[in-house]
Amino acid sequence: MPYLKTPKAGVNCLSGAIFLLLAAACGGPPAEETPLRIEGAVAATVNGDPIFVSDVELEAVARGLVTPGQAIGPGQADYDSVLNQLVEEKLMAQEALRRGLDKDPASKRRLERARDVILGNLLVENVVAEEVTEEEIEAMYKVQVGFQQDDDEVLVAHILVATQDEAQALFDRIQAGESFESLVFDHSADQRTRMENGSLGYVQPNDEPDPFPVVIANTGVGEVSPPFETADGWHILKVKDRRSAPPKTRDEMRPEIVTLLTFEEMAKLIRRLKAEAKVHRGQPALDELAPAPYTAPDAGEGDEPDLETPPASEGTEL
Repeated sequence: MPYLKTPKAGVNCLSGAIFLLLAAACGGPPAEETPLRIEGAVAATVNGDPIFVSDVELEAVARGLVTPGQAIGPGQADYDSVLNQLVEEKLMAQEALRRGLDKDPASKRRLERARDVILGNLLVENVVAEEVTEEEIEAMYKVQVGFQQDDDEVLVAHILVATQDEAQALFDRIQAGESFESLVFDHSADQRTRMENGSLGYVQPNDEPDPFPVVIANTGVGEVSPPFETADGWHILKVKDRRSAPPKTRDEMRPEIVTLLTFEEMAKLIRRLKAEAKVHRGQPALDELAPAPYTAPDAGEGDEPDLETPPASEGTEL
């Protein structure tokens, strides 16, 4: 996430477990995914065991063949390819069970480990659904826009009117083909700028009151923003020039923001779970214990002490 900076401490110290869970969640931010069908529509049966259409959809999304929510079905090359792979996997799993490979203690531990990973992924999805809200995404975007526009200078113009209806009517006329400049003189209530085609000059977005920084960030050069409200009234804003590269829009940055917020929420959850859990670590094996230090024998009275260096035990560096 090269564009994102976080004002919150601790995000860069996340454990590898959280990172792996997020990375495994179908290769993208969970909040961007449209829920897939989970009803019992059967794509195929293998020796009586069903493979569901939703299984094919999930695998196709995980492999990046389709986007979440995109239609995929029989007769499509990607659908048939994924289904064939799932059939082969089902056959291999059935053969493994027939051979009793799931009964081996080591195999049981591996199956339990796989179950833990899947449950962890489900937890990530649940946390995103419940904790990463649109309000949090919008708040984080405002912070990120501030970071990205620190040194930005933008030439902007506006039309100021009293009501939302007036602003929307003017915006609709611009969308229909009328020029922004042709409407400023007759309609803008800002007497200071109406004679200058609404120009506010070059501004630094972060010096402007909310919501100007976000509106400027989301408006490309030559484009006109939808109406927005400030304490002065309702504005339509046009971005005419930029002296630096434009920041990402909210839609462009949303996946990165969702991922960052997910990291933060998971970090808080993991810290709480660790504080409440009883975790006992295993003892080191006996062969890992350090050897006892060498002690020279006591010298008898009047005898010279034995100064011969004792042989080094194997693996001990002198």
